[in-house]
Amino acid sequence: MNEALDFLALLSIRKLTESKLYLLLEKFRTPTSIRQASREALVPIVGQELAQKISLLETDDRVSKQFALLQKLNISVLPYYSHDYPQWLKCINHFPPVLFVRGTLIPEDEISIAIIGTRGATVYGKSIAENFAGEFAQAGVTVVSGMARGIDTAAHRGVFQKNGRTIAVLGSGIDICYPPENKQLMETITQHGAIITEFTVGTPPLAQNFPKRNRIISGLARAIVAIEAKEKSGVMNTVRWALEQNKDVFAIPGNIYAKTSHGTNRLIKEGAIPVTSAGEILELLGIQRTRVEREARDLVLNDEEQAIWNHLSYEPTYVDTLAEKLSQPTGPILNALLNLELRGLVKQLPGMMFVKIFE
Repeated sequence: MNEALDFLALLSIRKLTESKLYLLLEKFRTPTSIRQASREALVPIVGQELAQKISLLETDDRVSKQFALLQKLNISVLPYYSHDYPQWLKCINHFPPVLFVRGTLIPEDEISIAIIGTRGATVYGKSIAENFAGEFAQAGVTVVSGMARGIDTAAHRGVFQKNGRTIAVLGSGIDICYPPENKQLMETITQHGAIITEFTVGTPPLAQNFPKRNRIISGLARAIVAIEAKEKSGVMNTVRWALEQNKDVFAIPGNIYAKTSHGTNRLIKEGAIPVTSAGEILELLGIQRTRVEREARDLVLNDEEQAIWNHLSYEPTYVDTLAEKLSQPTGPILNALLNLELRGLVKQLPGMMFVKIFE
């Protein structure tokens, strides 16, 4: 039987919570084995009522249509034991046993930062979200957000401008775009990262879904950046999840008279780290040069560049010293150094000294 189809069938059972599904998977290993298990074997785990429903479960037309939609939209169903499931997400309590994914998740997405904020964002807040997301993308950091109006939308768009990666976590089924005006944004995200959700196909964006969704946003990220938030909002809920998960929380100070800054200013009072630039966050997290390092794994240097590279380190080196060590004129060496600098591999310091950006 098909694993995705079996998951859809199981998730169609009301009252089969994610915690009970996890216990079933721990016992029976696959959704197919769960469906094939005897009622007697199921009862100790989920009780009489759910055991009976699982035993009588059939793949009806609704589940078959959901499965057809998965195939049409190229949606993956990732259980927590899959190699493609984001392994770092399993470090949090109550991680989702199954994810629906459009797009691609890659191991490098573990280096990620969540940008969160109010739907009713100001122009100022949206600008910050876009700029911060762009700088994170340039550093090779994946930006996680919720595809909501306001700050979330601006963050995703900021990533696109720098050709980076972004993950959107939904509070609905993966086939439902919410808000509706973000349909094109949703499609673009699938080309620059992934759309994910724990909710089965067809699940509407109900209010009670979003607090659960928020634990995944914080769970996927190394840190949270709150840009604008009211005192009572989903942002504050995400921050609570982040604190429970021992994640760093950064906040942008705002106008003390603006309602959209009441929440972030309160977070700072309560211990969030105030920041005014994306660079501060990257430096505090120690991931400033991630993208350069990643791209350099397959770096190809010509013979002259390689020779120069081998004589550089984190300690400043004079161009004259390089010329002496390589027994070459300073002119060609300087040209090669400037080329390496343009590629983001070395940095020039005052006095014609150069250092490696990374080893």
